[in-house]
Amino acid sequence: MSKLKIQPKFSLQKMGHMVSRTPSIHQTKSSPTHRRVPPPLHPLSPATAAAMQMQGRLRRVLRAPPPRILLYRAISSPPPGGNGGGGGDGGSGVAVKQVTRGNMAEALEKLRGRVREAAFVGVDLEMSGVTSAPWRDTFEFDRADVRYLKLRDSAERFAALQLGVCPFRWDPAKSAFVAHPHNFFIFPRKELPSDCSSHEFLCQTTSIDFLAKYQFDFNTCFREGISYLSRAQEEEALQKFNTLHHGQTATSSTNSEEDGDIPLKSASDILFTERMKMNFKEWRDVIVSKPMVDNHLSVNIKCGAGQFQTVFFKMRPAIMLNGFSSHQLKLIQQVLRKNFRDLVFVCTFGEDDTSEKKVVYSDTDEDRMLLMKDVQEDQLKNREERVKSAIGIRHVIDLLSSERKLIIGHSCFLDIAQVYSKFVGPLPSSIKEFALSFHKIFPHIADTRHLLSVNQAVQELMKQKSKSLSSAFSLLCPASYSSAEKASSHSPVTIEVEGDETTSSSFISGAKHEAGYDAYMTGCIFAQLCAYLGIKFEQFSPLDDLATNTRLQKHINFLSPSWNSGTVIDLSTGMERPDPGYMRRYPAAVYDNIVVIWGFMSKVRPKEIKDCICKVFGSGSVTTVFSIDSTAALVQFKKQESVNDFLDLKSALERADSAVLILHPLSTILEGGQTRAAKYDTYRDICSSSESKSLFADQAEAVCATSKNQFKENVDDNLISGVLDGFALTSETEGDGILSGSKNQDVADVTCHDILDALHDGKALLGRRM
Repeated sequence: MSKLKIQPKFSLQKMGHMVSRTPSIHQTKSSPTHRRVPPPLHPLSPATAAAMQMQGRLRRVLRAPPPRILLYRAISSPPPGGNGGGGGDGGSGVAVKQVTRGNMAEALEKLRGRVREAAFVGVDLEMSGVTSAPWRDTFEFDRADVRYLKLRDSAERFAALQLGVCPFRWDPAKSAFVAHPHNFFIFPRKELPSDCSSHEFLCQTTSIDFLAKYQFDFNTCFREGISYLSRAQEEEALQKFNTLHHGQTATSSTNSEEDGDIPLKSASDILFTERMKMNFKEWRDVIVSKPMVDNHLSVNIKCGAGQFQTVFFKMRPAIMLNGFSSHQLKLIQQVLRKNFRDLVFVCTFGEDDTSEKKVVYSDTDEDRMLLMKDVQEDQLKNREERVKSAIGIRHVIDLLSSERKLIIGHSCFLDIAQVYSKFVGPLPSSIKEFALSFHKIFPHIADTRHLLSVNQAVQELMKQKSKSLSSAFSLLCPASYSSAEKASSHSPVTIEVEGDETTSSSFISGAKHEAGYDAYMTGCIFAQLCAYLGIKFEQFSPLDDLATNTRLQKHINFLSPSWNSGTVIDLSTGMERPDPGYMRRYPAAVYDNIVVIWGFMSKVRPKEIKDCICKVFGSGSVTTVFSIDSTAALVQFKKQESVNDFLDLKSALERADSAVLILHPLSTILEGGQTRAAKYDTYRDICSSSESKSLFADQAEAVCATSKNQFKENVDDNLISGVLDGFALTSETEGDGILSGSKNQDVADVTCHDILDALHDGKALLGRRM
């Protein structure tokens, strides 16, 4: 798999052409402003005609109705250009609000009310990739902890590019759900000066190509995407600012202590300090000699470098220090400290992080302390506001969490891992800890992929069909009632999409694999699945909590960790259990019976691996061989003791360095002397590493480099010697044995069982020696 590493420190002009989505459907507005004015019955003079035209325009403006709501009915009427409501590659006819950093504040304010009124909220993410290497994909043979390690690697390495949020509100008057799909563009960027993060992320080329195929707007994402701070990053930033607030002062007064004075070595420094001393004294004398009248004073004091402009800072006269170098500012502070007890140097920061330096007149020690306290408090408040502003898209996550709404996703375990990694903090080390931690933030989550398996009627409907989002949407959310009634005996739940006409430029027609539209599809599927579960929305009140519904409650917080895990995890307990609806492709894994083998000299097929091992350990000794990639495989033995026997035999054959290895059946996988083998826990350790190699063999070698001998040999020299001695004893004691002391006996006559017997005899002999 090809992958790119993106660090968002680039110029957009250097990125070349990028695919940009433009609205494929322009919303039609039917209002009086579009009516054609009929021509007059009699010819009019040009002046009269112009006056009447102006009056007509005025009447139309005055009679224009208030902002109306655009409604798009889904399911009950086919969307233009769509098939089965699934939306083709083009527009779906569903208005999705596009949110960037330019309209984030306005969209968030409206979204608060939408979420508060919602019965449930559909959520979806679009990411820059899924797996950093082919072997990091999830397999049936992955244990729960290994599967979580792979998901954690994906969530930490790849970026979230879009967040789709779609609140669904039940309208009893219409007997329908009203949906509000939102599509938030996301792009991580440095928003705080104290943020030292590099914000690097990977791009999986297949994922980027997939998004481009569906007209993903990369330009808007990179240029206008909303940045964010996770809760952990926010806490860290606030701690840094509090440290600055308590440990440092934002002002430097004339009586403050410095580590040391700046030596005045050059004539220019001496002249500059003397000139500043004279100018500050002259300015102060003017301030003292001319009392304030209604806090107003306008005096300009000339100096060699220009003028001191007198301003007011917190009701006190002050001088703006503009045009001075950092060295000169240090000299100014030194002049004030040594010569002027009533002049205070103050540095403040604006919203754009630009600093403003001032010298403030403060006539008493008490007033000076009050001034310093006010400045420090203002600085702390300003920093906290900047942190709050930098939170960005996480405000949406906090909103969903605080409202405790039922969140709906489709095959969303990776999505929630991304949400935790980007907006909460570093992912926990275990899947149980992650599940319990996430459950505290979002107590009610439903996975539509899991719900597709809990109802018999839905299972029959989905039989032999993909459980992908678009497939389920096309099947459960048909384009018309007639086709829905043909598909099942249930009446489809009606869903309408609402958009604000006054900001129609923010809306475009949704398309598949856009997070906002996918969130909408997810919610539509959920509504139909609720009908199959026997939930009567006609009896549903907007005040009812859908998450506590008795027919639905037992299915909430159960998620599939991956499409091929064969399990579901209960987020409320962190425990996994088998998924009864999952059809396994391989026999159930027994992890104590599995070894991982990597580093084949040439590409070896799973069947060849199984055949060569079965020649040694007997037919049926190996139940499954699963290929990780072209360089590695997982081998499951029928018996647990065969694992140690295999590892010992492999080490004995490689250390013996005899002709037996060349002619041995295991030479198929041991050829070249670079093959390694270890137990399943080593496979877990390799997957947990932060190393990122494309081939598993390269990854394993990088991880195991420090303990190479341990994996190269699983037996020590004494045991190898015992094995060889045992092999010799076996050969000499058997009258018709393989070698039987005859130097002319062909080595090719050595059987696999002889070697295994010699291995066991060698172990016994070693035990007697010890």
